[in-house]
Amino acid sequence: MPEARIHLDGRLSGKAALVTGASRGIGAAIAARLAMEGARVAVTARTEAEGESRLPGALAETVAHIRDAGGVAHAIKADLAQAADRERLAREARAAVGPIDILVNNAAITYFAPVAEFTEKRFKLMMEVQVWATFHLSQLVLPDMRDRGRGWIVNISSGAGLHPKPPYRGGGGTVYGMCKAALERFTTGLASEAAADGIAVNVVSPGLVATPGVALHGLINDATRDRVQPIKFIAEAVYQLASGSPATLTGRIAYAEPLLAELGVEPAELISGF
Repeated sequence: MPEARIHLDGRLSGKAALVTGASRGIGAAIAARLAMEGARVAVTARTEAEGESRLPGALAETVAHIRDAGGVAHAIKADLAQAADRERLAREARAAVGPIDILVNNAAITYFAPVAEFTEKRFKLMMEVQVWATFHLSQLVLPDMRDRGRGWIVNISSGAGLHPKPPYRGGGGTVYGMCKAALERFTTGLASEAAADGIAVNVVSPGLVATPGVALHGLINDATRDRVQPIKFIAEAVYQLASGSPATLTGRIAYAEPLLAELGVEPAELISGF
């Protein structure tokens, strides 16, 4: 296995990426993987510094790890539930790293509760961050992508977007599943619309990954522990979709490990800190 390091002259050299939800977990790992191939990476989340969230991880850490390894990264604090913040984010990311070639929509806010108990406030917030923010940020970067005749948008989904099947076991993931199903339909629709412009739009659906958010919701337990997937699989799948030919690799709802097997790719080890 090659040494995990930054390749400034790598496959993404000269390209600018924006990764949302990148203060920790999957988003941070994706930012690192893109930076490892030479991309200039703008990362965003609500948590800029350690201690601003009850969860570990912050944008400052993500950026520090990438820069310490020799990569290029910039942090932009933003609340994706706010339209003005999304618009500011797009402007500041463009100013920091250049017109965006790669957009990775990973940010999410998630509540688990049965439909009968789900509040309107939480429902609207989840839809705003997971669905409308993805839609809006895509709108904001599409003009530059179309002008250059190239672009890659990768949306992070979940197996929760699939319809439940018997035997039914209850749970509280209905709204989360609705968000991910909407995200996937948006992805294939935009892929169809943008294909003539040389823009690829795809979904990566991770397996169960040991992130701070997953731990918070108690999703890893004795019944699920054997399904936990290393985070490098998701980061690699996103990199492959963000560097493939838009003519042939677009409109995919891809599960990370099967996608890498299809492409004949082993996930790269990530740089220190991820």
